[in-house]
This record gives sequence, C-alpha cells and structure tokens, in this order.
Amino acid sequence: MTVQTAYSSAERAELRGLPDSHGRVLPWLIVLFIGSGCSALIYEVVWLQSLQLVVGSSAVSLGVLLGTYMGGMCLGSLLLPRAVSANRHPLRVYALLELGIGLCGVLLLFGLPGVNRLYALHLGHGSPDILMRGVVSAVCLLPPTVLMGATLPAIARWVRATPQGVSWLGFFYGGNIAGAVLGCLLAGFYLLRVHDRAVATFAAAALNVAVALPALLLAWQIPHRPSTEDQGPVVAEHPCIERPVGTPRPIATYVVIALSGFCALGAEVVWTHVLSLLLGGT
Repeated sequence: MTVQTAYSSAERAELRGLPDSHGRVLPWLIVLFIGSGCSALIYEVVWLQSLQLVVGSSAVSLGVLLGTYMGGMCLGSLLLPRAVSANRHPLRVYALLELGIGLCGVLLLFGLPGVNRLYALHLGHGSPDILMRGVVSAVCLLPPTVLMGATLPAIARWVRATPQGVSWLGFFYGGNIAGAVLGCLLAGFYLLRVHDRAVATFAAAALNVAVALPALLLAWQIPHRPSTEDQGPVVAEHPCIERPVGTPRPIATYVVIALSGFCALGAEVVWTHVLSLLLGGT
C-alpha cells in the first residue's frame, strides 16, 4: 500500500533543492549562463591575440593566458564565499560580476597595447624581458578572470545542497560550456575574421550587459531567503536526505581532479601549437 503525502508548492520545491517556489527561474539562469560562457571565450580568443602582440611567442602567450585564466577562475571560486555574504541576493551578485567582467574586458582592450609600448621603450627583447611581459600581462588578466570564476559559486547559492539541487549545477555548467563553444566559433570565424579585436571585445561586453540586466530584474522581482547550508554546519532538513556532518575532505579526489586539469590544459597548449603549424597562427 502506497502512502502519499501532500506537500505545498514551497515544500515540493524545497525537496527538489530549490529555495521556495523559485525553481521556475532556473531554466532562465541556464540561458544566462550560455551567454556568460559565450562572452568569456570571446574574451579568451581576443586576449590570446593581444598577448601574442605583447609577448611575441604563441606558445608563451598561450601558456600565460591559460595559466592566468584558470588560476583566476580558481581564485574567484575560492574568494567569493569568503568575501560576499550569503545574505546578498545571488542573482544581484551574479549581475554585478557580469558587469565587472564587461568593464575589465573593455579596459584591457586599451591596456594591453599600452603594456607593449611601455616595454618596447624601456626593455630589450631577450628571454627575461619576455618573461617580465608575461608576468605583467598575467596581472592585467587576473581581475576579469577572478570575476569569471566567482559567477558559478554565486549562482550556486540559488539552489540547496541536496542531490536534486546540486544536479542543477551540472545544467549551469553544461550551459556555460555550450556558450563557450559558441563563443569560440563566433570569435574565430566571424568577429576576428571579419572585424577586429575592438568589435569582438565590445560584442562580449554587450553580452555581459545582456546577461546582467535580466539577472538584476529577477533579483528585484524575487526575494532571496538564505538557506541554512550557507550559514552553518550542514544538517539534513528532510528525512529523505541524509548528509553526514563532519565528513573528512576527499583529498585524493582533489588530487585526481587537479591532475586531470593539468593534463587537459597541457594538451590544449600542445594541440594549439600543432594546429598552428597546420592551419597557420590565426
């Protein structure tokens, strides 16, 4: 005999890992993440071309870009939970991050060529000078990449730490990757091929604004109630959800994931170098 329990709409949403009845917003957030990923990869392709003008070597410039890009995103994901209170509306925080990314992208459009002119006037052309140019360029790229890395943790506060809620993070990440693929194709085959870096940068910044405005509108219309998971120890809120308290960190899992990322980014540098020999350094 099956016993059925009647839940209110808020209770059903909470069991699915959504705060109250805000689950209807989540598909729209996936769309916003597609736009966010598209703009991020347009920036990456543009910055790669800019770094080639500053550093001069495609392998070195790609290494600087990827190292700074992934390092900045790592810092952003680590710093946001410590720097931004969980009481802040996640969608408002996300919108401000997107606006900050767009502002940094426009500033870098004019800033990186200035770095090249500065070093052309005061330094030579040896390996130490190229290394110094790479370090300065990496420092310039850190602010927008840190903001990029903070976007997913900001949106993650919109769902609860339940199996169903966490599954939405996979959809967010998948939408972000789909947008990244679109951004690569758009930048490589149209924006930089038909236009120039300025047009590509302004297109990416326009995408940031187009993503931020709906997020601000949703934040204004839908209030945010911080969940207890963001403010204290993890405690199961429902009988059907068992989450042990004080579980040790899976260090081995972190090491394996780090090695996977190391191999993936190393392969990207090698494959880019090989493709540049076959297709040309475009």
